[in-house]
Amino acid sequence: MPRLPSRFAGIIIAFASLFVHRSWKHAQVLLMGALLTPGQRTVTSLLRIAGLSRERHFVNYHRILNRAAWSPRTGAHILLRLLVEAFVPDGPLVMAVDDTIERRRGRRIGAKGIYRDPVRSSDAHFVKTSGLRWMSLMLLAPIPWAGRIWALPVLTALAPSERFCRERARRHKTLLDWGRQMALQVRRWLPGRDLILVTDSGFSALLFLDAMRRAGITTITRLRLDAALYEPAPIRLPGTVGRPRRKGARLPTLAQVLAATSTHWQSVQVPGWYGAGERTIEIASATAVWQHGGLPVVPIRWVLIRDPLNRFAPQALLCTDPARDPAQIVSWFVQRWQVEVTFQEARTHLGLETQRQWSDKAIARTTPCLLALFSIVTLLASRLPACDRRQVAQTAWYRKPQPTFSDALAAVRQAIWRQQAFVTSRRRSDGAKVRAALPDAWAYALCYAA
Repeated sequence: MPRLPSRFAGIIIAFASLFVHRSWKHAQVLLMGALLTPGQRTVTSLLRIAGLSRERHFVNYHRILNRAAWSPRTGAHILLRLLVEAFVPDGPLVMAVDDTIERRRGRRIGAKGIYRDPVRSSDAHFVKTSGLRWMSLMLLAPIPWAGRIWALPVLTALAPSERFCRERARRHKTLLDWGRQMALQVRRWLPGRDLILVTDSGFSALLFLDAMRRAGITTITRLRLDAALYEPAPIRLPGTVGRPRRKGARLPTLAQVLAATSTHWQSVQVPGWYGAGERTIEIASATAVWQHGGLPVVPIRWVLIRDPLNRFAPQALLCTDPARDPAQIVSWFVQRWQVEVTFQEARTHLGLETQRQWSDKAIARTTPCLLALFSIVTLLASRLPACDRRQVAQTAWYRKPQPTFSDALAAVRQAIWRQQAFVTSRRRSDGAKVRAALPDAWAYALCYAA
């Protein structure tokens, strides 16, 4: 079995408390194999890359996923603590929550359903796919050596279909329920930090926003241009009879504000605009309360965005903390694009959608572990020397200005393989050390394969 470099030990040992001694040994093998294996992330592939293809008790490694008693939620707590200490030790914590579809086939996978494929669908073309739906909460953290924001998965849960829950007499939870529970869980883990949650338009619901506001979590999401906005309720005078007013006078809709010539627009520059670099936009902002019949009243700051060059349609954002700066709200929201980048990187480099488990417990554990592996690789890369983690795969026909996740994974793999090159035999005559630098072709085959 390959040995782990000593500089990685502090991160890996942090997860030892999840397992008993024997299970921890097997879990280390699976982790090492998941880091080094190209292609499919099946248990058999992990055992082959770890040099255990002749292991007779291979079933013990399968049992780590389908039977062993360990808590993925506790592991998520440990991972979040490591990420916060490494990348965001102070200041506000910006997090994003989103769902993705894992395309899986098989009659024995009971949790799969038919969902809209967000990758292949568009406004004019609707595509359905069969698979598993996952809800993931990620930490949007600045990575110093990459020079950009990465979305680091922390907590991932399976959100099965309504049919699956009905057949098993379970209460069906919507995506709003899953997102609320995940955010409140992080709030309990980090009670003293300023939490910022950015979401897509699917979480622009008054019940969800009110729950986040009462928990002390600032939520940033999209807002409809025809939303019913009001002034705050006037101060109630002493002796007034009747129920207290919940809202004031009706305000113009954002569509009317957009068309009005009296609207004051401010020009701002937003860095990292959906992966396209810095972009200049115009914004208009004000405070209001958002209310709908029978639902809570939520005070918000709305931000109206338009492009001076008309390259995208006008859009609106809301923030549940009216005191936030409008330019900062826009800057936080565009960081949500990194969530889609992480999902794609996990499919391309970490073997997401290639696993072959059919046990309900193994399915519920494998995908969260693969997504968490993205964050673990980032942590391991942060322990490498600066010259190693900043290496970029350059060719004559493609030049990258900054390292990406594939470069971080390659650097971690090189460190592991280089450790094996320095492992010497017990016999004195076999003590010659292999040079530390790997040949280019060898490094590409071992470290950059998908």
